[in-house]
Amino acid sequence: MLKRCGRRLLLALAGALLACLLVLTADPPPPPPAERGRRALRSLAGPAGAARAPGPGEGSLAEVRSLSEYFGRLTRARRDAGPPPGGAARPPRPPAERLAPRDVFIAVKTTRKFHRARLDLLLDTWVSRHPDMTFIFTDGEDEALAQRVGTVINTNCSAAHSRQALSCKMAVEYDHFIASGRKWFCHVDDDNYVNVGALLGLLAGFPHTQDVYIGKPSLDRPIQATERLSDNTMRPVHFWFATGGAGFCISRGLALKMSPWASGGRFVSTAERIRLPDDCAVGYIAETLLGVRLTRSSLFHSHLESLQQVPAARLHEQVTLSYGTFENKRNTVHIKGPFSVEADPSRFRSIHCRLYPDTPWCPHTAGF
Repeated sequence: MLKRCGRRLLLALAGALLACLLVLTADPPPPPPAERGRRALRSLAGPAGAARAPGPGEGSLAEVRSLSEYFGRLTRARRDAGPPPGGAARPPRPPAERLAPRDVFIAVKTTRKFHRARLDLLLDTWVSRHPDMTFIFTDGEDEALAQRVGTVINTNCSAAHSRQALSCKMAVEYDHFIASGRKWFCHVDDDNYVNVGALLGLLAGFPHTQDVYIGKPSLDRPIQATERLSDNTMRPVHFWFATGGAGFCISRGLALKMSPWASGGRFVSTAERIRLPDDCAVGYIAETLLGVRLTRSSLFHSHLESLQQVPAARLHEQVTLSYGTFENKRNTVHIKGPFSVEADPSRFRSIHCRLYPDTPWCPHTAGF
């Protein structure tokens, strides 16, 4: 009896000892979610509880009060430290290059019937300050115009406002630019005011030897077109293009690559492949055929937008401006004086006097 009780006692003690050993050697149970969150928050302080210096846009450790805030900061930290989504880190923009006015070729597209109504205004304002940069492309001879501006090119294209006539003029513009040897080609219409100082400042931020296509789209989505590859073969294409009504610029590096589809009059046949006007054809060549994306700039403006939204205090920063009608209303930049709306309906003279108050015909109170 005593022996049996002794064996039971020994077995009970051995079992208790084994249970203690198992408890001591086993992993501790995971903490509840709230405790795991608190530990994660404390881990932001670094080793041994040392306070971590807050990063850009972060507060101190004491300000991290919730798991959602912690994970939000962690996500931002990873995003700031790693490359942008989709691949390697973006290379920094190359250093700006020095540009002189004669480095830029500004092509102004017009037609014979607008020589007096539109071109005279440009010749009195921005063209008068930069005649060596400006090349007028028209469709008829005009000796009076040729005497006022250095270079007037009669394209011999139709005066009609058709896509074929517009592409014909663009083809002539392109060939003259290539022959000029200049660094930048900029196309504007005869209802654009060009702020040459702002234009040079914008283009100087891009190397002219690289592929640069810069302007402002008039649509909120890529344009859809049908590309005719042959008489029986077509395919849908879509691409962005900068509207010619606001003006756009192309670097010489890109212009040279466009040569197989644009030089020697081939621009016209290229435009016919998509049956769209000249500015659309430029976007088609750049984006679809060469894979060069449009660089958007809000500094270009056309009559297709509400020009009264352009702040008068920032006119000196804008590259191009325009005038016309928008939603059946007069569409001009809102600017006070120095000329009345009746005397200056386009507001170009008032804008010019703001930018160039030393102009002889500007009132002395026209400066910024």
